[in-house]
Amino acid sequence: MLRKYLYLLLILPLAACIDPYSVEVEEGEQLLTVEGIITTTPGSQSIRLTRSDTYGSVFEGLIRPVSNATVIIRDDEGQVTFLSEDTEDRGVYFTSENFAAKMGRSYTLQIQLIDGKVYTSFPELVNPVPRIKNIETKVVKIAVEGEVLERSGVQLIAELDDPADQNNFYFWRTDQSTYVLKTRPDLYTPRPSDTNPSRDPQPKDCCNVCFKTELLGNSGIYLEKDDIFNGLSTKVPAGFIEDDGKRFVETLRTDLMQLSISQEAYRFLRLVKQQSEISGSVFDPPPANIRGNMISLDNPEEVILGYFIAAGETSKRIYIQGDELDFRQPVVIVPDDCREIEGSNIDPPSDWNP
Repeated sequence: MLRKYLYLLLILPLAACIDPYSVEVEEGEQLLTVEGIITTTPGSQSIRLTRSDTYGSVFEGLIRPVSNATVIIRDDEGQVTFLSEDTEDRGVYFTSENFAAKMGRSYTLQIQLIDGKVYTSFPELVNPVPRIKNIETKVVKIAVEGEVLERSGVQLIAELDDPADQNNFYFWRTDQSTYVLKTRPDLYTPRPSDTNPSRDPQPKDCCNVCFKTELLGNSGIYLEKDDIFNGLSTKVPAGFIEDDGKRFVETLRTDLMQLSISQEAYRFLRLVKQQSEISGSVFDPPPANIRGNMISLDNPEEVILGYFIAAGETSKRIYIQGDELDFRQPVVIVPDDCREIEGSNIDPPSDWNP
């Protein structure tokens, strides 16, 4: 018993000396973020304005649009284009339907917020872009730690003739893709409920073949500069479409866009690519605050995220036949009428021509 009391006497003074340590974390700024690309392809082109969150904000992780701004694009000859904010997707500002940047012109993005603050980009020159001669495909497998089945997809490889009389900086992206979606309406089983307690399949008469359109985007940022192939014909990895077990059951169509961007835009995107590919190893580049080409006219020290790009653009369409691939993911069974899947239509697009 005496030994127990002795232990308590030794422990109590130590506990009494522990004071709570208050850590003060500096509150982060709500930084303006600008995202937008205008190209030589006619169409409605967009600029997105958002703000980052402060540390510990209850809205952390949410996109916070910047609405009611005045957004214009001005070229080097003084021609001004006003953009209109989308009534549903707030913070996104669109040009007219027939807007197109012109080769050889420089463009500047100017923004005035509702509080009167004014921002502008540095001028972006629209450079010529060579056409895509051909698109080749290659199945790529990606091992996943802890998973037996590998991820896989189709890599798009662009073939082009690089001009010898200029330095070119390339950026590739994919547009909306459409593919034949096959489902199993004969296996349809509704969720059990009080009015429908059955757990047995209740087959639907239609339909098992549709055409699904979705914006897949590239899995990664695809860039290249012509330092090692200037003036030569070359083939460059330009995109990747992941196989989810549905996209390559039959036929998939996509458009690959090739952009000729400025050297400054290339440097910005290359840094973004490096940061997005950090894996946690000792060989990773250190994290960096990547500055874009936007500045505040009221406070030159203010940090603005993002980049305004003006680029020459060309595109090429490709149809990929699933049965020609040397590897495909197991088919995902969708037990429903294919028309019930978002983005699906039983009729093919009017320009569908595999």
